[in-house]
Amino acid sequence: MANRLAGRFRSRGENLEDLRQVAALGLVKAVDRYDPALGNAFESYAVPTITGEIKRHFRDHMWTLHVPRRVQDLRNRVRLASQDLSQTISGRRPTVAEIAEHASMSEEDVRVGLGALESFTALSLDAVLPGSEDGYSLSDVLGSSDPALDTVVDREAVRDGLAALPERERAILYMRFFGDMTQGRIAEQLGISQMHVSRLISRCCGRVREQVLRDVA
Repeated sequence: MANRLAGRFRSRGENLEDLRQVAALGLVKAVDRYDPALGNAFESYAVPTITGEIKRHFRDHMWTLHVPRRVQDLRNRVRLASQDLSQTISGRRPTVAEIAEHASMSEEDVRVGLGALESFTALSLDAVLPGSEDGYSLSDVLGSSDPALDTVVDREAVRDGLAALPERERAILYMRFFGDMTQGRIAEQLGISQMHVSRLISRCCGRVREQVLRDVA
């Protein structure tokens, strides 16, 4: 009896021998808990006990990721309804509306259950993408942090401080940090000494830094 019940679940992705062991454990529990004084046949008590143990095994051990119990139940209801409808519908899959009507579910719950049908196991990041001729895997198309985002944050932080500087100081900072000009070239272009340029850059950076710190505080 236990082996027969285990065989009903052989197409769920679990090894049949493991299912038989789980069913045997359920049988042991049924023997321990069965009370003949209640007048019920042993088989009528053992079958749901063994089946429940097998289902509990799938719920607790077969999902790669933790899935809420409600979603697991929706998945099972959708799966059973789809199997029933496939016996009467040929050439296509049952629609969400058909499954919802057959299983007395809302269409939203059906969509959740259908999503869970495809989520029983997680796909490896090394798996090759379908239709990929160059052997691209999922890991090859994952995004990464853009280092330029930090630059955007920094530029926004100093915007007000730069706007408050005199025009000549803004021009010097632009030539130095955006035009990548040396202090010597800046000095030649403005007709001042290189040391003067160096002092102006230091003073301007200090003022902008103080402005940023005040804004943060």
